Amino acid sequence: MSQTVSIPSLKPVLFVLTSHGTKGNTGQPTGYYLGEVTHPLAELQAAGIAVEFASIQGGEPPVDGLNLDDPINARYWAQPEFREAVRHTRRLREVDASRYAGIFFAGGHGAMWDFPGNADVQRVVREIFEAGGPVAAVCHGPAALVDVTLGDGAYLVAGKNVSAFTDSEERAVQLDRVVPFLLASTLEQRGARHHPAPDWTAKVVVDGRLITGQNPQSASGVGAALRDALLAQ
Repeated sequence: MSQTVSIPSLKPVLFVLTSHGTKGNTGQPTGYYLGEVTHPLAELQAAGIAVEFASIQGGEPPVDGLNLDDPINARYWAQPEFREAVRHTRRLREVDASRYAGIFFAGGHGAMWDFPGNADVQRVVREIFEAGGPVAAVCHGPAALVDVTLGDGAYLVAGKNVSAFTDSEERAVQLDRVVPFLLASTLEQRGARHHPAPDWTAKVVVDGRLITGQNPQSASGVGAALRDALLAQ
């Protein structure tokens, strides 16, 4: 899916969604969190920036947070173009990173299982970042970043200021013993400087070309920061 009126000189942005549909051994469904896709997408498309979709396994990834009382969610969910795009995501393994100006990882608890340790995630992030493109993620989306190393072997997040779903928020939703690890703590173990806000408060941290946000409330802000980074290139 791409914006009808786009900026000709700018490559599209790749949105990456989780393909993981259950919360550990609980049997509870999860997937990508809809508002963490639609809200950043609205910011980019309003600026004429094209977006394409990929997921870990390709095809139609599972969706969580299907809140159609949210007007932005409702608008996109009613769009045939959007629904078709998320039904037919590209498999990340098949993605040529050189086609994209930047990359964004949506959250949803599923991301905690299939983003970390994934060689395709690490390859695409490394190639886009080292080519000068911005890397953005929100909520559990920064799980994509915990194992990414750059060409010099250092973790991408080492020494960087970041925001992500906090340990406190994970405890608040009673999933701190279900997820495979606590995201904020693990980012800190990789050398990141994590900046938490109070639970469910919007928080966006920009450190150069690394853009991260804490929770669903931060999704629009991450999209706006990503838009600004792309337009400044």
